[in-house]
Amino acid sequence: MILENPILSVSDWHNRARRLFPRGEAFIAGQRVPARSGATFAKYSPLDGRLLAQVAACDQADIDAAVASARLTFESGVWKEQPPSRRKKILQRFAELILSAREELALLETLDMGKPITDSLKVDVPSAAHCIQWYAEAVDKIYGEVAPTGPSALATITREPVGVVGAIVPWNFPLIMAAWKIGPVLAAGNSLVLKPSEKSPFTALRLAELAMEAGIPAGVFNVVPGLGITAGKALALSMDVDAIAFTGSTATGKLVMQYAAQSNLKRVGLECGGKSANIVMADCPDLDVAAHAAASAIFFNQGEMCSAGSRLLVQEPIREALLKKVVALAKDFSPGDPLDPVTRLGAVVDDAQLQCVLGYLRSGQDEGARLLCGGERARQDSGGFFVTPTVFDSVTPNMRIAREEIFGPVLSCISFESPEDAIKLANDSIYGLAAAVWSRDISTAHRVARALKAGTVYVNCYDADDITVPFGGYKQSGMGRDKSLHAFDKYTEIKTTWINLG
Repeated sequence: MILENPILSVSDWHNRARRLFPRGEAFIAGQRVPARSGATFAKYSPLDGRLLAQVAACDQADIDAAVASARLTFESGVWKEQPPSRRKKILQRFAELILSAREELALLETLDMGKPITDSLKVDVPSAAHCIQWYAEAVDKIYGEVAPTGPSALATITREPVGVVGAIVPWNFPLIMAAWKIGPVLAAGNSLVLKPSEKSPFTALRLAELAMEAGIPAGVFNVVPGLGITAGKALALSMDVDAIAFTGSTATGKLVMQYAAQSNLKRVGLECGGKSANIVMADCPDLDVAAHAAASAIFFNQGEMCSAGSRLLVQEPIREALLKKVVALAKDFSPGDPLDPVTRLGAVVDDAQLQCVLGYLRSGQDEGARLLCGGERARQDSGGFFVTPTVFDSVTPNMRIAREEIFGPVLSCISFESPEDAIKLANDSIYGLAAAVWSRDISTAHRVARALKAGTVYVNCYDADDITVPFGGYKQSGMGRDKSLHAFDKYTEIKTTWINLG
């Protein structure tokens, strides 16, 4: 089902949604297959509770089959030994097919996890395609090295694909997070077993079909839906997986590390949770711009972002003025029908996540934070899972809403007196994924940015992004980097070849 009309109304999207029937079978060795046990789980849409499909509940047997398929194709050389120019063309074709199926993929993404259709169509699908395209272009541009040895030896340093890669991706950006793994894994010549979240499996399964249509050999790209406690655990424990890449919560990331150690000491790359600090100094160059960025940093994608600017640290002289602007902007993110192109805030992914967010809203008020707006469930008559954009003031650093990752549209405002106070507050977290600083003084901006313990620091902006820059965190936000050429470090082995010329 490939949709091509670029201008669709809310009724158009609803009509297409009624005619879309996602397939839930796994994709192993180039074929759609049920779980070997025959087990399935029901996937409901967070928009209205409708049943989307029964999805294969893959377990150990299915993981073993997918890994065996990936191993067979890797060792055969059918993909890794393709000339780089050939792999490049196939991946370019894959990116083109993603764009050609953009409306189908966008609709699957929105029905699956609740984000606004405009975001799915204009952000997620193009970003995923661009990622694959970028790594396709990188295939034939990765050079080896020659070590500066003496005249009696020649030492070369080359990269080789690591082998079979297992990838476990989250439900908040199913397409983009999958592409961040798929692009460098396949560009490097590896074979892949992808485990999407059970909360959002459909676009990953469709990507596997498009990859094969593009010319990626059967068995190189496998997708195994299932629960984390069964399929995810089995993949991380597999003795025949050479590397595991995970994006998700810190708690689950720790389990993945344990499983890797308990099995074959496979290479591990983790991109985990965050509680990012967005620091606004009194000399902020433009308070309106900062307010818009602060609102988008927490309300975009329903706040379901590991890099969300969930802690707004504001210097006391401008606190009231900035918060007034942010609260006013929160009205632009009122929860709406995710299939309406004008909606900016969709549904959270399921009832469990909704209850989690509502629990934090109660906790914030119980611990003494001042609720400025939001703080309640919305659109209950829709049958879906919606929560209003929420802003808390008078938050102290020890409150749960200031320390724990909520993964919802909940902003906690903490005031500070000096740049040194802001640095201390920002770094007082187990996480270190992202941060931002707003200041007119370039020296202050540089000094604070340098002191922040975060993988990405934005200056006078938030959530600026490009595939050319690495993404990952410090501390319990993980290890290793997605995006950019640095992603190849997770999916390649570095080999030294020493040739005696004496």
